[in-house]
Amino acid sequence: MILEVQEALRDLIQRSLDGVVQMASKGDAMPPFDMHCPFLSLPLAFGTRLATIPRKTPYLRASSQAAANWSARLPPGRRPRIGLAWSGRPEHNNDQNRSIDLASFLSPLQGIDATLVSLQREVRAADAVVLQQRSDLIHFGEELKDFSDTAALVANMDLVVAVDTSVAHLAGALAKPVWLLLPFIPDWRWLLGRDDSPWYPTMRLFRQDNSRQWDSAFHRLRAALDDFLHRQ
Repeated sequence: MILEVQEALRDLIQRSLDGVVQMASKGDAMPPFDMHCPFLSLPLAFGTRLATIPRKTPYLRASSQAAANWSARLPPGRRPRIGLAWSGRPEHNNDQNRSIDLASFLSPLQGIDATLVSLQREVRAADAVVLQQRSDLIHFGEELKDFSDTAALVANMDLVVAVDTSVAHLAGALAKPVWLLLPFIPDWRWLLGRDDSPWYPTMRLFRQDNSRQWDSAFHRLRAALDDFLHRQ
């Protein structure tokens, strides 16, 4: 089997998957093959239904050495570590609905007794200004070279809070507790009318209501955070 992935995913997937005969980065010249199938067409090819979605996690694994290295760069102590991902690629056709500016994203986290860690590699100009003003938010930025680094950092988190972007999927695949903020009309994979995900058993969904504003989702998130931190 040949697996073609983006270069930023190659190391992580090669470490995680057994039985992959050959890896290729997207854009590489491909060796001969008999058939091919895009990843997002696999559920159709397998006849997957809601009840048969594979739910066994983790199916991605961070390097234990890399996780230890990142842990050494985080503050010591017993405060829970919460990883944050508030925006995706600006070019995404639904970015204006799924991404949240950092100042707003941090509003339901004000005053919590936890170590806040940015899981974003790239940030937008307005968010960079907020980051400079927030000494309580640890940000490594471009020191996260690829998804292997991000996975190793996520491995050190007690909880990940994210919008609908790659970090949320990564945390779910690593079987980390992940809370996902979703717009009123979400991507099809998140379905409707439920606060869990059939794809990721450790995920909890916080949806916008029909106002299409984040206030109600933020309110529910904060209540859940207070309960989560009380139990730590």
